[in-house]
Amino acid sequence: MKKTRKKWILLGSAAALILLLALSQFYAFIMKDQWAEKRAAVAVAENRAGLTRVTKAQKSIWDENAIYWVLTGDNEAGKKLMVWVRFTKDGKVAEGDNAVYGAELSQGTSEQQIRSLIKSQLPDITIKRLLPGVYNGEYAWQLFYKQGDRYYYKFFRFTDGSPIGDGYRLPNR
Repeated sequence: MKKTRKKWILLGSAAALILLLALSQFYAFIMKDQWAEKRAAVAVAENRAGLTRVTKAQKSIWDENAIYWVLTGDNEAGKKLMVWVRFTKDGKVAEGDNAVYGAELSQGTSEQQIRSLIKSQLPDITIKRLLPGVYNGEYAWQLFYKQGDRYYYKFFRFTDGSPIGDGYRLPNR
């Protein structure tokens, strides 16, 4: 009886380990393109915008012409930068003059500043997601929030935090 129990415990443990290994490999397979894009964005930001240390990397997609990785970090002088790296819908770094844009955070609105601004302008909302991106060709903060039982998108300029347009109200389900 003890040998049978020991055998089942060993078989169960082996099966659990194999399952964990298979799940980790599946996760790595699914994420490999995302990780490759992030590495490419970091390399481009280091080469073209002078970013030396990345503290945050976020992907922002508004439409097929506004796919960006936005990197926050420091340059050699220790100044905080935000760098937008545009990608094509094929997952490649875009070419051209506006493919990479970098700005010192002191010249724009930081995440803390925009959160304070949003709290004062829209006090009764629940922020679901706030990330930097591009909207209608302007570098912006993209706010996705809930007010009451509805969801909304609203955009704020990176340069001064002013709203861009009226935003979008999503339909109820």
